[in-house]
Amino acid sequence: MKASVFGRFLMVAALLGGAGIAGAADRKAPPTFHSEADMVKAVRHAILMYPRYSMFDDVNFQVDNGTVRLVGEVTQPFKKSDIAANVRHAVGADRVQDDIRVLPLSPNDARLRLQVAHLIYSDPSMTKYAIQAIKPIHIIVENGHVTLDGMVATSYDKQIAGLRADRAMSFGKVVNNLQVENPSKKS
Repeated sequence: MKASVFGRFLMVAALLGGAGIAGAADRKAPPTFHSEADMVKAVRHAILMYPRYSMFDDVNFQVDNGTVRLVGEVTQPFKKSDIAANVRHAVGADRVQDDIRVLPLSPNDARLRLQVAHLIYSDPSMTKYAIQAIKPIHIIVENGHVTLDGMVATSYDKQIAGLRADRAMSFGKVVNNLQVENPSKKS
């Protein structure tokens, strides 16, 4: 009876150990991509699915010959390391260059971020952006200076966002780098 119980225990231990080794082997295998476009999709997915990525962060990337270069700004140091780790997991650790900057941790900048976001997203003409899960307008604040990045549908939306951000400023400046999806055609 004792031998039977001990034998079962050894069998279960061997199975669990084998599963752990197999799982570890799967995690170490670098992903393979059929094209650079597949890699771009994987990187974009890894960034956007990070649960703490917000409208106050702006991370972009470049893919060149299978190497991913992460650029942009985040509001907290842990976001920089988490996003880089997610991308490394998605494409392979040896393929990622992390050039993300951490913005200065400033209560004044944090207050200004919230104020600008409220002014932009509470405007009735900007409701179509406010209801999106991933906000298309990124508000980057560094030492009292505001930069708007992202994508809006029209030139009018870009103007509205810039004007609303200007209203929050007592000093500093607003740089409106918003891209327009449908620029108006001038004849």
